[in-house]
Amino acid sequence: MTSLNLALMTDPDIIYDGVMARWQPDAGERLRVAALDLFEERGFEQTSVAQIAQRAELTERTFYRHYGDKREVLFRGQDWLNELLATGVADAPGTGALEVAGEVLARAATFFDDDQRSVSRRRQQVIDANPELVERERAKMAQLALALTGAFRARGVSDVRAAVSAGTVVSAFQVTFELWVAPAETRDFVELGRAVVGELRAALAADAAL
Repeated sequence: MTSLNLALMTDPDIIYDGVMARWQPDAGERLRVAALDLFEERGFEQTSVAQIAQRAELTERTFYRHYGDKREVLFRGQDWLNELLATGVADAPGTGALEVAGEVLARAATFFDDDQRSVSRRRQQVIDANPELVERERAKMAQLALALTGAFRARGVSDVRAAVSAGTVVSAFQVTFELWVAPAETRDFVELGRAVVGELRAALAADAAL
C-alpha cells in the first residue's frame, strides 16, 4: 500500500468508502459555526480548540489546517478586507475623502450582504464581550487605516491628507458596520453607507458655513 493510500485510510477527517477517498466538505465553515456556537454558550476564554474540533466532528489537526488559533476564527480575512478596501481607494474617480468613502463602502457591501449579517452579528457579540478581542478589533482597524493611507499616497495625495482621508474612510466603514449589525437593523450595507457618507457631508458643510 502506498503512503498516500495509507494516509487516506487513516486520516479521520477523510471519508473512505472502500472505493475512493475524499476530503470531508466545508471543514472550515463547520469549524467556524462550531466555534461561534461554543463562544456563545461557554464564552471565548472557556472554549478550547479541542472542543471546537469535537463539536465540528473533526480533529484538532484539521482545525489548524484552517485557522492559526481560535481568535483567527473571528478575525480571518483581515488581509483580504484591507486589499478590497484599498482597491476601492485606488479605483475611486476622485481623491476626496467622502467620494472615496462611498466607493470603499460599495466595495465592502459585496462581502457584507444579508447572507453574512447573522454571522457578523454573532461574531460582534462575542468580540464585544471580551476585552482582549475588542483590542484585537481596534488593532485590525488601525491596520486598515495604514493600508488605506498607503493607497491614498499611491494616488499622489500628501502624507498628512492621506492619513486624514484614510481615517475618515475607516470611520465611515466602522459606523456603517456597527449600524448594519445592530439587532433591529434591516437596511442593507449600501443604503447604510450612503446614509453615513451623507451625514459626514452635511457635518462638513455645516462646519464650512461657520
